[in-house]
Amino acid sequence: MAEPMSAKCLAEFIGTFMLVFTVGCNVLAGSATWAATSIACVLMVCIYALGGVSGANFNPAVSLALGLSDKLPWMDVGAYICVQMVAGCVAGLAYFAMLQDAFRLEPAKDYGWWEAGAAEVLYTFMLCFVVLNVAASEAHAGKNQFYGLAIGFVIVAGGYAAGHISGGCFNPAVAAGIDIAGWVAGKGKPFWCFPYAAYEAVGAALAAGAFRVVRPDDFGRSLVLGEDGSLTYPLGSRLLSECLGTYFLVLTVGLNVLGNSAAAVWSIAAALMCMIFALGSCSGAHFNPAVTFAIVCSGRGKCKPLDGLAYACVQILSGVAAAYTYSALEHGKTFPLQAGKGFGWIHVAVAEIVFTFLLAFVVLHVATTKTGLSEFFGLAIGSCVTAGGFAIGSISGGSLNPAVSFGISSSQIINGGHFWHCLVYSVFELLGGALAAGVFYVTRPSEYAKGALLMK
Repeated sequence: MAEPMSAKCLAEFIGTFMLVFTVGCNVLAGSATWAATSIACVLMVCIYALGGVSGANFNPAVSLALGLSDKLPWMDVGAYICVQMVAGCVAGLAYFAMLQDAFRLEPAKDYGWWEAGAAEVLYTFMLCFVVLNVAASEAHAGKNQFYGLAIGFVIVAGGYAAGHISGGCFNPAVAAGIDIAGWVAGKGKPFWCFPYAAYEAVGAALAAGAFRVVRPDDFGRSLVLGEDGSLTYPLGSRLLSECLGTYFLVLTVGLNVLGNSAAAVWSIAAALMCMIFALGSCSGAHFNPAVTFAIVCSGRGKCKPLDGLAYACVQILSGVAAAYTYSALEHGKTFPLQAGKGFGWIHVAVAEIVFTFLLAFVVLHVATTKTGLSEFFGLAIGSCVTAGGFAIGSISGGSLNPAVSFGISSSQIINGGHFWHCLVYSVFELLGGALAAGVFYVTRPSEYAKGALLMK
């Protein structure tokens, strides 16, 4: 039984208030290192607490995306947005009253309106897109418990990646709350909340459009019949899925590195995890040619070779596009793909092979088997990046992905770097993927038993 509108609006007020109040306290009195994680966690817990009441939007951009995707009645969209904006402003006044301080909403020093706008569009897109897929799609709505984790940790991905450019709002209610508090504190008249809201609305609209392509079954269009007789998404939907997942992964890598993020590995792992949760049921969410290669090599019809080739091409092109995006946002800055100080190619080879093996091996076990994980597969796979990034980041950079390697080396060309490094890295990473497929064959003989293959 649906809750009454009064209860839904109260839920939206509480969730939005807690989100904006947490933002203000973190900026003014919290830890610079853990601020984005704190904000992500308050969003996550409020989503779990109140998702069953109102859907836990807490963000006018999310409500707009749900309305454009026919997932929320427009009357509810309007009511939610009004409540969210009021809650954001009340929260801004509350943290100002408590701390007697506030801050301005504006692009960071050395960044202009277009860099801030692009950052807000991109990560608001990511946030709304993840919401639509994990909490509103026919494939997932009401069928999983990872939705709060996936949505909340988009803030970990985007907050650390783009916070140094735009402040990392991704939410018109947050923008309004910050601007109102700054005005009352004498920091200047409200202004930037209006363009920020426009940027975020664009991100929401683009997310709704992409959602229609990757989830055609949500809009009355039939899925296609796979070789094993099961229904699957058309190749175009799966390729867009791989494009978007790889793009946001590589974009998050580059912005964290160039922004000297205090939690780069944590942010990159979060980006991978969120997009895997969002798109795993569409394309398998490989986002990595080495993972695709491992799945193809493992057989069992999980990915046809021609589809795998198409996936890999899209992943590499998306990685290159993302790298040029982060370079543009950072005024042409890039960084090299190379061994860390004091290490050589042998160190790079061992590091990349071993941890790409780990990544692909975990994917094979948790996402492609009959007994794979139904809830925590994205967390398990994303945590491989946490493990490898901290372990070998200082040795090889911890790429673990030819799409990441190609992106980094391709953008580095504009600053006189060596493109060929990505070719060597990719060989190591593909070897890691092939090794994972071989060891998987030995550790999962039940997957290759005659009966199991016939069932597929």
